Amino acid sequence: MAIEQRGVDTIPDEERTSGPRDLVSLLLGSNLCLGVIVFGWLPPSFGLGLWPSVTAVVAGTVVGIAVTAPLALVSLRTATNLSTSSGAQFGVRGRLVGSIVGLLLALGYTALTLWIGGDVMVGTLSRLVGLPDSGLTRGLMYGILAACTVVGAVFGYRLLLRMSKVLSVGMTLLLALGFLAYAGDFTTAAPPDTPYLLGSFWPTWVLAAVAAGLSGPVAFITLLGDYTRYISPRRHSSRKVFWATCLGLLLGLLVPQLFGTYTALAARAGLDYAGPLVEASPVWYLAPLLLAASAGSVGNAGLMLYSMGLDLDAILPKATRAKATLVVAVVATVFVFLGAYTWDVQSAMTSFVLLLTAIGTPWAVITLIGYRRCRGVYDADALQVFNRRSVGGAYWYTNGWNIPATVAWAIGAGVGLLAVSTSVYEGPLLALTGGVDCSFVLSGLVGGLAYLLLTARSSGKVPAAVAEPVAEPAESAA
Repeated sequence: MAIEQRGVDTIPDEERTSGPRDLVSLLLGSNLCLGVIVFGWLPPSFGLGLWPSVTAVVAGTVVGIAVTAPLALVSLRTATNLSTSSGAQFGVRGRLVGSIVGLLLALGYTALTLWIGGDVMVGTLSRLVGLPDSGLTRGLMYGILAACTVVGAVFGYRLLLRMSKVLSVGMTLLLALGFLAYAGDFTTAAPPDTPYLLGSFWPTWVLAAVAAGLSGPVAFITLLGDYTRYISPRRHSSRKVFWATCLGLLLGLLVPQLFGTYTALAARAGLDYAGPLVEASPVWYLAPLLLAASAGSVGNAGLMLYSMGLDLDAILPKATRAKATLVVAVVATVFVFLGAYTWDVQSAMTSFVLLLTAIGTPWAVITLIGYRRCRGVYDADALQVFNRRSVGGAYWYTNGWNIPATVAWAIGAGVGLLAVSTSVYEGPLLALTGGVDCSFVLSGLVGGLAYLLLTARSSGKVPAAVAEPVAEPAESAA
């Protein structure tokens, strides 16, 4: 299989040979890993029992999918990734906002996946063959996982798609075995000595819904276009792509996260997940757990690293996608070592997802408003102006920036950051929300409303240079 040559340039229609089933396979197979499973541990670690944890994860995931899934349709129309597509709203230079947001999201989740995967690998090998559980062995496992991840990310979309199809079946079987393995120790009560993280039930429940449930779909706000740009709107309707995205996200996030909640309660995992998970495992499940930690982590981190390479390629047009991927792989590996040796797992995860959700949500809302306004009609050539290092075009706005959109995003992100509630930081706006973290809602509403107000006079104008609408395939009318 050849290395993918496409970066963030427009994908020709003859190369757009994927379909909705491939999209489901990618979203399912890549997420059945410990990097997603560990988010199911967060609600019990906050002091919640079984049903509060389950309802928080499900509610947050469903709300997140409702906001995130429509973004898949943008790249279906533009044939490029989402950060580049957002140039239609933010300007061909202003779309760097999306590239930076996407780079940070993918960087954090890549590091987290390699981090937790490496820890579980060391723990299982320690029990199986007596491998010393030390900083050196953990570093070795992080390095091995990172190297395998780079291979998949550099080869690109086609290899990652094949890996996801295998993982969607193999990891499902491994998780099914896991339900049996931990059944004897399962309890519905929160782990011992874990009081409500925020002092009372409802603020803690909302925090769990955002940090564990909502954060999953929001992680894909810039990633979905990496896959749907390879689906042709001439052969597959928007309706089918949308529902495939919803199905892939729902299964790909709920299955591993609920498995994480189940195993966290069974292993009595309070402030740590990897250690208790391995200790509570029966001997016969250690080998499947090792396979899940290694293969699943490579599949998930591979897609995240692939997205990071695209985002860096969008920021530095002279860099090839492969070279950009190698650079971000080094940065992500450094983050893994920093996290493993200097950060507290629970606090780092919670703060990371809440802060990035706050700054990413208004960008997603503004991009969706733009999609609605232009009715899915984009000038694909004009979106590539920055990549060609030229000027002008339908989305040039003011020197390449759409100032109202950028200002609206900054206002929304600022309000969201002021409303965040974590164990290490509480925003001043929490006094107005009764101590409940509403950063996601406030950042999205404020950013979207600011964009509508600032662009009210031009809301009905569609750039004259846009291409003709792409006809939906006949199947969508059925």
